[in-house]
Amino acid sequence: MARLDGKVAIVTGAASGIGRASAILFAREGARLVIVDRDAEGLGETAKMIARNEGRALAVTADVSREDDVKAFVARSLTGFGGLDIVYANAGILGGTTPLLEQTVEQWLQILHTNLLGPFLAIKHAAPVMAEKGGGSIVLTASTAGLRAAAGNAPYSASKAGVISLAQTAANSLAGTGVRVNAICPGLIETGMTRALFESARERGTHGKIGQLNPLQRAGAPEEIAAMALFLASDESSYVNGQAFPVDGGLSSTLPFTRPIR
Repeated sequence: MARLDGKVAIVTGAASGIGRASAILFAREGARLVIVDRDAEGLGETAKMIARNEGRALAVTADVSREDDVKAFVARSLTGFGGLDIVYANAGILGGTTPLLEQTVEQWLQILHTNLLGPFLAIKHAAPVMAEKGGGSIVLTASTAGLRAAAGNAPYSASKAGVISLAQTAANSLAGTGVRVNAICPGLIETGMTRALFESARERGTHGKIGQLNPLQRAGAPEEIAAMALFLASDESSYVNGQAFPVDGGLSSTLPFTRPIR
């Protein structure tokens, strides 16, 4: 029996990267999916990939920071599949490399709207639906940047720290409903958001140094984050709630240091 048989799941940010990998894995494990992204073309490609593997997915082009859009894709799970058991609120943006003292209010608001308001709205509108049928699992994408400095710029890091706190506070706010809320803190993963970094390193011939600061000394793949998302979405994690899990090759387990020469 597949791990998500009979489940209905929403995955946001599903047009590429971690969201696409998670949607494909969830479908492979038996879930019926509503996949969400602003990128209609990429979203359509994800839907085709799921269909090729005989999965079922409804594609909804939406902005996760707009409340009416969130209401609509939650409602789509009900009209399309008759329920909702899982939400993976994964959509996020990086927000550039502008130095802290040159950043604008508009830049901060753009990042906070997508990265933090989006997960809040997903919880606000999905949790009541899940609670009505006895429970469900909500998974949020945070980041190691929300745990430690220097893993992202200030607004991105602040937004992801907020996501970690949101997982904790929401889990407690939903006490007694059966709805669980957890977060994943990815390390450096090659996705559409980080592609420029990886391509630049390849052009310089320094690709082998990417991820050198973590004990595994490599970057991660979207599928490795999807595997954690699957665990948290499934009933295997039925006693896991209000937690934030780093999936970062061990980066957040230590402080900066100089490795000994071997």
